[in-house]
Amino acid sequence: MKPGLADIKKELQELDKDKLLELCLSLAKYKKDNKEYLGYLLFDAHDKPALVAGVKEIIDEQIAELQKQPNLYYIKKGLRKLLRIVNKYCKYAADKSVAADLHIYFCQQLKNSGISYHKDKRLVNLYEGELKKINTLVNSLHEDLQQDYREGLEGIK
Repeated sequence: MKPGLADIKKELQELDKDKLLELCLSLAKYKKDNKEYLGYLLFDAHDKPALVAGVKEIIDEQIAELQKQPNLYYIKKGLRKLLRIVNKYCKYAADKSVAADLHIYFCQQLKNSGISYHKDKRLVNLYEGELKKINTLVNSLHEDLQQDYREGLEGIK
């Protein structure tokens, strides 16, 4: 029988500080994603603008590398890898405006990069999928924020 989240929460509340620290460290050692997420929560969660700037820098670096690549197959693999990174940080931030900002920036950089993504149907589908995701994110934001992001969205369509 697997314990539910409520059971885990109840048990964690009963543990002393040292045991809780030991459990967190063992969880961080178990999987790279757990360690990255714990690092985000401890060091970066309070500064979302710095997180956005860091992810934008990663996007810029990866797009610059992909511009040198002549083979569309490797460009597609690189873009998918980059999207996994973007999605991971969007999930960490758990903020739809951060997610919309990062996805819009990804599409802007791809469009401005000169990479001929329009020559490959899978890359076109990837780009269109990003546009759908951005629309969904923007529609779920507050009306004041929607207008700001719609302007960015119009620039990449």
